[in-house]
Amino acid sequence: MQHQATQAYSQTAKITVSPRDLEADLLLKAAAMLQTVQDSWPDSHGDLNGALTYNRRLWTVFATSVTGDGNPLPDSVKQNIANLGLFVFNQSIVVQRDPAPEKLTSLISINREIAAGLRSQSPQPADPPQMGAA
Repeated sequence: MQHQATQAYSQTAKITVSPRDLEADLLLKAAAMLQTVQDSWPDSHGDLNGALTYNRRLWTVFATSVTGDGNPLPDSVKQNIANLGLFVFNQSIVVQRDPAPEKLTSLISINREIAAGLRSQSPQPADPPQMGAA
């Protein structure tokens, strides 16, 4: 499944969108999957693992990319993203261990907030792209 998240990221990157918009779109997709599970609880309980896995794998790619040595972001931003990634991984385990719809709220909120931040910082068409920045 991680391969699928990476593949989706790579395929979507080929489309002419900024990296920030791409990341925002993927985070919003993961949030929507989790929101659907939460809104349809308990009928959607069977979709929980798929939504959590997609979100976790997306965050694995995201956190790995952001915290890499070649990433130009300031160390404090890298650390904040790494900490959010750890929270996402831990919260996913908590939800899988003891499923409850309200436990998805923080994961949904994080994805939406990060996506909103990425969108608000997207370069305008006249600005040069910020390759590798998240």
